[in-house]
Amino acid sequence: MLVHAVRILLFPILVAQGAFVRRSAVHLADPSGRRDGVSGQGPDLRLLIIGDSSAVGVGTSHQEEALLGHMRKRLSQTNTVYWSVDAKTGATTADTIARLQERTPQKFDIVSVSLGVNDITARVPLSEWLQRFSMLLQLVELKFQADVICISGIPPIHYFPLLPQPLRWVLGAQAARFDRALRKLVSNRSGCRFIEMDFEPNVSQMSPDGFHPGPKIYAEWGRKVYRAIRRDIKQLGKT
Repeated sequence: MLVHAVRILLFPILVAQGAFVRRSAVHLADPSGRRDGVSGQGPDLRLLIIGDSSAVGVGTSHQEEALLGHMRKRLSQTNTVYWSVDAKTGATTADTIARLQERTPQKFDIVSVSLGVNDITARVPLSEWLQRFSMLLQLVELKFQADVICISGIPPIHYFPLLPQPLRWVLGAQAARFDRALRKLVSNRSGCRFIEMDFEPNVSQMSPDGFHPGPKIYAEWGRKVYRAIRRDIKQLGKT
């Protein structure tokens, strides 16, 4: 309630700051490198990464430095990994649902999901976002027959140096609300693994735009996701 009241009081300032950030922000290119392929040796394992710019790997120069690269490197040590990235910079949860609905059904063992920041900046209400996220999970389960869905939480926006105050504080508080609600949404859902995005607030490890992760954060993120699914991979008989 406090955050809502503050948002109302500061609305003109927040709108002006948001417009300034959009005009002045450094726009980073998507990283180079393939977004689908096969690597490694061992039992077949199919990996799909979906989401927004962080799933794309914005903030790195090549997919080897992005989430895909770090997951593929670890999984390829024990498996033949069929990997694919279906993500888009600026995507909201609704955008992602629409895009995936057009995709041909295909079996994936592991699906990694990273969404929510663009819903927050687009001022999507929390209740509406949770409904959309539930629809997304159902779509992933039915269309891709996912055995394990790895859901990354909302990053700590209140540390993003690109954002001026009080916009940073307001968006950060909203991000914390979304993160708590997302954790609750997936906590009792079979096959879902929640990944905390509780990285150290080290500005030097972020990308030059002050909004996206840098290579070191992507590396830690990849480790977190891998640790969350190691046991599942064994139980699936993939090692």
